[in-house]
Parts: sequence; structure tokens; C-alpha cells
Amino acid sequence: MTDFDLIYLDNAATTKPYDEVIERYVECQKAYFNPSALYKQAVDGASAIKNAKKTILKALHAPEGDTLYFTSGGTESDNWAIFATKKAKGSRIIVGEGEHDAVVNPAKELQMQGFDMCFAPINPDGSINVEEFSKLVTPDVSFVSIMHVSNETGAINDIAKLVKIVKSKAPKAIFHSDGVQAFGKTKVNLRTLGVDLYSISAHKIHGLKGIGALYVKKGTSIKPLLYGGGQESGMRSGTENMPMICAFEEAVKQNQVNFEENYSKKSRFMEHFKQKLLAVLPDTTVISPAENGVPNILTVAFETIRGEVLLHSLEKHGILVGIGSACSSHHESRFKKLLNLDEMHRDGIVRFSIGNFNDINEVDFVVDKIAEEMKTLKEYARK
Repeated sequence: MTDFDLIYLDNAATTKPYDEVIERYVECQKAYFNPSALYKQAVDGASAIKNAKKTILKALHAPEGDTLYFTSGGTESDNWAIFATKKAKGSRIIVGEGEHDAVVNPAKELQMQGFDMCFAPINPDGSINVEEFSKLVTPDVSFVSIMHVSNETGAINDIAKLVKIVKSKAPKAIFHSDGVQAFGKTKVNLRTLGVDLYSISAHKIHGLKGIGALYVKKGTSIKPLLYGGGQESGMRSGTENMPMICAFEEAVKQNQVNFEENYSKKSRFMEHFKQKLLAVLPDTTVISPAENGVPNILTVAFETIRGEVLLHSLEKHGILVGIGSACSSHHESRFKKLLNLDEMHRDGIVRFSIGNFNDINEVDFVVDKIAEEMKTLKEYARK
């Protein structure tokens, strides 16, 4: 292992939970009562769920009257948004080429059902090409899904601008944004974004896996996800997972503590990391945007080596990195084709992503080990 024991640089895949989140979860597990029952202990659980919604909606800067439904995570929220919204048969649907598979695969399913599916092109940094996107928007567009922040590169899309483009040409179209990589990483203000639906997930912000939510703007037509006992205002029946919901709320609260300080800390970490990496390995191509990106993701393409090979080479030093979305082993090959990289860099994509537990003192060790492994791998490749 390393001097640091373990250096985790794959926080875009998942994050280490705060101690306070685990403590809150354990505490709430002791209150095992069904929140739908009528005795006081159960009513207290229902109140805890209601308060959690208020906390998260406030953190999202959601307009008064809008609501939030808890789900099992970002994938469920995305699927709910795509499959349960009103869309005229054969109408046009637009999703970004670089979306997470939780959006792309449901979109392909709708395409098989006869919808006019359009995939909006992305720029080399992973952001949506606004000009090309605008060309796809026609009066018969019924649904649009564009991620707020690219999970691959950290590029931030101008969602408010995209919403205006869509609503000006297709006023009744529903606009969904996957905010899983945005919420807690950059400031999210749903009042200014103007989206109808917004997906979030707890385990990306130092919460627990298995809990997420779908924000629904007041007046947005969406069908229930699950039918049954009428929980979640009849929109997602089933006994509420109160402990996980409260743990989600705690993660949001903890994430708001020293948010500006942590944001600045991540920015300094990534800038130092990028500059040192390029100084040691100048042939490395930076994919993540120089501007207009979240500070916690740096995606690069190394020369002549495969990203997966470097990933495993760094493992023995206790350094854990990613090569793209951890949710699909096929995602890297789909995404890298969209970036127009030259042949020398096409297979060398590595995503470094940090969280609130990373420290800038880790940078020098990581870069030294990358340089060491790159030298070995290149020498091996030449044999």
C-alpha cells in the first residue's frame, strides 16, 4: 500500500459516506415503525420524511409548490421521468449523446416503440453542442433529457438556455435533466433552470447507495411509478424507506456545511493535479473543460496506453481511479467515440474524480506513480 494507505479518486462513481450519515441511518433504523400507521411513533416517521423533502427542496432552491418523490436512485428517477411522462405517439424526443446509460437505454426503448428519437451531439469536452441541439428542436418535440453535468468530463451544460430554446418552439414539451453529478458539486437553482423534472442521488454526495429522488415541477403531468398503498402521494406506492430518506437528508445537510470552502479546495486540488500531470506527461490530452466545469472531475487521455491497463497498474499503489461510468462496462467505448480523439489517445481515457475527503497532499504521490507506471507500460508496449 501507499503512504496514504488508500487514495480514492473515483468519486464520480460513488462517494464515501459521512460518519454523520451512517449514524443517522442507524438511529432511524431503530425507529422501525411503518410511516403509514396512525400511532405516534409512525407519525413521527412520516414527519421525518416530510422534513427531509423540505430540506432537499430547499437545497435545490425549488419554487414553492413543487415536489419531490423519493426513489431507489438516479437510474430509477431517470426511467420514471422518461417512461411516465405524457408524450404524443410518434412525437420527437431529444436526449444528449453523452447521457448516462440510465437515460440512453430507456430512450432507445422509446425509439423501438415508434418515437422520433434524436440524439443531440456533444462537444469534445462532453458538453451539449447548443447550435446543433437547437436545430433538432421542432414544434412536435414532446420530451427532452439533457444532463446538468457530464458524469464523464464534469462539463456543465447551460440547462436554462436549453430549456428556453425548447419551450420557445415546443411550449408543452417536458424538459428533464439528470442532476446526479451536479447536485452537491455545483450550485443548483431550480428556480432559474426552469426544468420540469430533475433527478438526484444520495451516494454521489457522501450519502448511501439505494436512495435518490425525482423533482417534479408543479403542473407537470407524470404517471405514478408504482401502484399500491398510495405512499408518496400515490405516485410511488410501497412502504417508505424512512432510514434511507433521513440519511439522504443528512448527506444534504453535511454537504452544505463549508460548501464554498470545499468547492475552492477541490478547484485547487484539480488545478495543481492538472498542471503537475501535464508537466510530467506533456503528451497527455485534457478532455475536461478548462472553464465551465465542476471542480471535482478531471478526465484526460494518456498517449499509447489503455486507460483500463493504467487503472489496474495504479491499484497496486493504493490509487483508485475510473475510466468512465461504473454502471456499464460498455459505456467507455460508446462515449470515447464521441470525443474525436486521435488514434494515439483514443484508448487512454482516465477519469479522476475527488470528493470532500481528498487532500491536496495526495497529488504529488499520485502523479509520481502515474509517471512511473506510464514509463513501464510504454516500454512494455515497445517490446
